[in-house]
Order: sequence, then structure tokens, then C-alpha cells
Amino acid sequence: MTGEKNTRPNRAAVVTGASSGIGRATAAQLAAEGWTVYAVARRTDRLESLAEAVPAGTGTIVPVPADVTDAEQMARVRQVVEDGGGVDTVLCIAGGAQGTDRVADGQGGDWDWMYRVNVQGTLNTTQAFLPLLRATGHGTVLVLTSTAALASYEGGGGYNAAKMAQHGLVGALRLEEVDHNIRVVEVLPGLVHTEEFTLNRLGGDQEAADRVYAGVEKPLTAEDVADVCTYAVSVPHHVNLDQIVLRPVAQAANFKMIRTT
Repeated sequence: MTGEKNTRPNRAAVVTGASSGIGRATAAQLAAEGWTVYAVARRTDRLESLAEAVPAGTGTIVPVPADVTDAEQMARVRQVVEDGGGVDTVLCIAGGAQGTDRVADGQGGDWDWMYRVNVQGTLNTTQAFLPLLRATGHGTVLVLTSTAALASYEGGGGYNAAKMAQHGLVGALRLEEVDHNIRVVEVLPGLVHTEEFTLNRLGGDQEAADRVYAGVEKPLTAEDVADVCTYAVSVPHHVNLDQIVLRPVAQAANFKMIRTT
């Protein structure tokens, strides 16, 4: 591969989960490379601050507040995008985890939330935008899942279940949409140190969140994953990076982590 980027003019994308972490970093990276980005998340203030931070002379961030778990809200997002000229790329990055209970002690509310945001959110987003992507003749869908979709671990049952379901959705989508020349990319990160993911999963316990990363030399950052996502949707359209697994070198597998202290 030569590394030549896709040169289609006026690249435009929808990025969900754009208020924080990997979604925010990906939206910023795409805008810095000249894309028009429709940034979707619930927190309006964070979307507006993201838009204001885009360097002059590059792309544009268009804040579109919405909850991906609500199909009607995502239909309204589609209308905003259509009015703005449409897109050829959708990045489903919204997601998350709640709790680390074992299956025997799992909280139904946590499991329900993880399914809704990871699986139903991806479904709602994809269904809203497939007609636009098909119409372009060269659409792209990128879905951020996790290495939790590939291997179970103790205390991860709810998140494993949600991410494995999302992984299955992505595989079916790729088979179903190839007739429409839509490429479907799955990015599966391992340990990523972001400001909110683990903190939210552990109910706001900062000390517990810090212990997850303690002693790990150079965990992945949101920007690392954003670089991969941006590359995957920027290569020439005939190149489909079906599955991209990335981890920090210190994490050889979900169950094997090298800690220096």
C-alpha cells in the first residue's frame, strides 16, 4: 500500500460519542485534516467547545446534540446532516461500560445500559444514515468495539456481552452492505487511558480508576485510537480494513498486563 489518502473533495462524516475520549479525539483529528464533522453527543457544551478549538483554515465541527439510544433523535440528526449537504462516512464511537460485577452479581440496570449504548446506539446510528451512504456509492461505516468483543474476562460479563453483540452486528452489516459498495471497518482497542471511561465504569471512584492504569508504561491514548480511525476512513475506498486490533505493548492480551511498579 502506498499510503495515498482518499482525495475525494469535501469529505464529511458523522462522529458519535464526540463529547469525550476517543470520539472527541477522532472528531478533532478529522477536522484538522479538513473534514466537515457532524459531532454527536448529549453534552452540548462539550460539543461547542470542541467546535471552537478547530484550527483556522482546516475543517469544521458542526455540533449536533443527540442521544444515540433514541432512534427519533438520530433521525433528527440525519435531517441536520442532509440539510448540510450529507456525508459519506459514519463513525459509531459512542459506547461505554458500567460496573465490574461478576455474572452472579450483575446489576440489570448496568447490563441494560451497556446494551443500549453499545448495540442499540450503533443500530440507531447505522439505520439513520445507511440511505445517505448508499446514495453516495462509496460509503464507509466505522464502529469502535473493543478487545472485550474477542475474549471474556472476570468481572467483564456485561461489557463482554454488549461488545460481542456489537461485533456480531458489524460482521453482519459488512456482508449485507457490500452490494452497495459500503465498506465496514471495526476498530478494537485494548487498554486506553481516557479521562472518563474507567472513571464512569467504576462509579466515579478516581482511586479505583487510577489503579487500572497503575504501573502500565504508555497505555494507549484517545489520540492513538483516533489516529487509527482517521487513517482507516481516509485510505482509498477500495481498501477495507475489516478489523483493526490495537493494544499497548504492555498488554499482550486482556488477561496479561506488564506493570513496572
